[in-house]
Amino acid sequence: MRILGIDPGYATVGYGIIENDNGKLRPIGYGAIETPPSLSTAERLILIEKRTTELVLDVTPDEIAIEELFFNTNITTGIKVAQARGVILLSCAKLCGALYEYTPLQIKSTVTGNGTANKTQVQFMVRSLLRLKETPKPDDAADAFAAAICHAFTAQGIKRGLK
Repeated sequence: MRILGIDPGYATVGYGIIENDNGKLRPIGYGAIETPPSLSTAERLILIEKRTTELVLDVTPDEIAIEELFFNTNITTGIKVAQARGVILLSCAKLCGALYEYTPLQIKSTVTGNGTANKTQVQFMVRSLLRLKETPKPDDAADAFAAAICHAFTAQGIKRGLK
């Protein structure tokens, strides 16, 4: 099963693609969709929609896992990220009906065993579980891999470390 993980953002949308063969995970690719700050909000959202559509059509995932938003103190940034996430959800839902959403707590708990894990701990486990030599960059790509891994373990009831 091919899973596309997405870490939504306004400036940077991370993505990670894995193959899940009965709990045996294999990385396929990763990267980021970046939007230049020189563009207007509408232009950035159009770019996110266009690149997300291209990504889904290119990857042809069986399922898509996307991280839910966690709002911090900057409400202006949160609104723009929410707008971008809406565009991403719409694009993904239109192209792949199997769309799953996970909270940051669910992702951290599933990938590390600790819902309060920090970014370094999540990145370490992503590298370990996918047998990567280096941590995926940007950080948003590692977070997207974590969403995909969370879905792989959650969707098939496979617990980390058992396979």
